[in-house]
This record gives sequence, C-alpha cells and structure tokens, in this order.
Amino acid sequence: MVSKARQLAQSASAPEGRKNVVTNGAMQVAQRSTSVTGIGASDGYFTVDRFNINVNGTSGRLTMTQTADGPSGFANCIKLDCTTADTDMDANKFIILEQRFEGQDLQRFMKGTSDAKEYAVSFYVKGNASATYVVELFDSDNSRQVSKTFSVTTSWTRVELTFPADTTGAFDDDNAQSLNLHLWLVSGTTYTSGTLSQTWTSNSGNNANRAVGGDNFFSSTDNTFFITGMQLEVGSVATEFEHRSFGEELQLCKRYYNRTTRSGNDNVYFGVAQVNSSTVAYAIEKWEVAMRANPTFGISAATDAELFGAMGAKQSSAVSLLVDGTQNGLISITVASGLTQDNAVRAYLRSADAFYELDAEL
Repeated sequence: MVSKARQLAQSASAPEGRKNVVTNGAMQVAQRSTSVTGIGASDGYFTVDRFNINVNGTSGRLTMTQTADGPSGFANCIKLDCTTADTDMDANKFIILEQRFEGQDLQRFMKGTSDAKEYAVSFYVKGNASATYVVELFDSDNSRQVSKTFSVTTSWTRVELTFPADTTGAFDDDNAQSLNLHLWLVSGTTYTSGTLSQTWTSNSGNNANRAVGGDNFFSSTDNTFFITGMQLEVGSVATEFEHRSFGEELQLCKRYYNRTTRSGNDNVYFGVAQVNSSTVAYAIEKWEVAMRANPTFGISAATDAELFGAMGAKQSSAVSLLVDGTQNGLISITVASGLTQDNAVRAYLRSADAFYELDAEL
C-alpha cells in the first residue's frame, strides 16, 4: 500500500521531468570494464560508469564487478568483494563509493536560499552479513556536509534517507563538481572520533563527524557489498526509482567518459586525415556526445592505429590529442615514415578490441 505522503511526493515530482540526479543508478552501463581486481591503492573509475572509488591509506583490496544479481526490477548491480583485509582503521584511512554532480544539475535543490529543498536518497543494498555504513552529502563548493547511517542485511532491502534543506551556501551554476554523494565503507579514526553530523555543518575542522558509526568493509575477506537503484531527488520522501532506457543512460555517461572499441573485424575510423609530414597525419574527429569539459585522450596501445592510402598501410607509433574541445578534437597520428605531405589518408583502429577513450570526469 503506497502511503499518502509518497503519492503526494510522486505527484509533485512528475511535472519536473527527470527527477533522479544520479546517472546510471541502475548500474546498466560499464564502458571501461565489468570486473576489476586489486582496487584500493588509488582512486579511480573502474567498472560501472559514474561510480568512483575514492581511497586513502588502506592496505585492503577489493574486486569491483558489474553483476547480474539485482533485486526485482533491476538486472544489474555493483558488487564489491573484499580480497585483502585491513583491520587497522587508524587516522586517515578510507574507502568511499561515490558519484559526483555538476552544480548546474543541482539548482532544483535551491541550496543557499530561503526556499531550500530537502534531499531524498534511496538505493537497494545487501551483503554477506549485517553491517552499518554511512551516506554523506558533501557540498564541495562551500565545504559543508551532512551524514546518516544505513543498515545492510543478507537480503536486498531498500534504504530511504531524507537529508535536511540547507539555506547556507548555494551550489555554483556551472559544469564543475559541486556535490558528492558518498557511501563510506571504510573510515579511519580521523572521520569517526566525533558525533555524526546529521544536519548541514561546515566541514572546516570537523572531519571527525563525517562517518561516525560505520563498520569496516575491509575487516574480513568474507565481506561483500551489493548496491543498485541509486536515486537522489528533491523532497522529503524517497519515491519509486526512475528507470531510464539503456540508450539514454549510455548517452548521459558519455558526457563524462566515452570509449570507442573495435569489435572483431569491424574497423573503427577516426575519419580522413591530412598528412602534415612524412611521419605525421592529423585527423579532425567530432565527438559522439558533447563532453562536460575538454577531455583527455587515451588509446589502448600506441600501435593500435593505422593510416591507409596510396602508400599502403602504415602502423602508428604514437597517437595523441593535439587540440582538444568539448565537441571535437584534432588527433595526431605518427608513423615511422612513408607519408606524402598534403595527401589524404584513412585513419582507423587496426587491432581487435583496440579502443580510444575520452575522459572528462569530475
């Protein structure tokens, strides 16, 4: 039976269109990989798009997987599996699963005004055993935060948390990072020795209040953590999860990270390149989706591209983004020799499973 409060919240949110600020909340898209081992030495986006692992100081390690083991209505979830334990939680150690948000996508919360709105956070979780962890909203524009604990059991349960409105400190209206949704899974004493901040508080000198009451995911190699259906919305009540199509989520993810991969024998073309010298050609490439900011460029291997023209095929020795932009870029492709200046050649990925990537993550 749906409560009257929830019916009213759902009705109020419907005219606003897309209510869920979280991208890829159903864990559908994983452009980089579906499984990565040994995570814990450094930060990074490893598997499911838009979900970052933020780490510091721990010797514990985990495997992160996009797993087909969601609750009813969800095909996929993130699974974290502790593979190396770390029972010493002194000082600055932490592991945080997070999503970061642009300020221009948060204006609906009216933060920093007298009309400021509440935040409803919801998601589905389970684990190998009962545990308690911490959710934190961290306002990076104004260094303010608020936290709440949540419980995990061995069965899928939906967590629904409401965070108060904040009339102090508006989010910047731009494409930079303004808010982090943190799930603290490991927290050292630096972050647990105070009193949990359940109202918005200045973080200046108050790290001790951020993750009080959370368990240590790295306490045992038996520990697992599963999560899906993550939603952040305006309101005092968490409403039903907003499902979006795979295609829509993929396009939203590509604003931050876009990987183009050669599948089998299907060539992936950069396009037509103009030869600048006997060893270098330039290809102008229009990005599939406009990026959040000028991206960094990467390729699976320097030798995975090839130029083809009247001189035959020439394997690359280096590929780089010479001029970057949010909508297109100039790619420089270097070969050993044999190009004729001002000729046009085709540029493409030559190797099976080769890829190039554009990264504009927050």
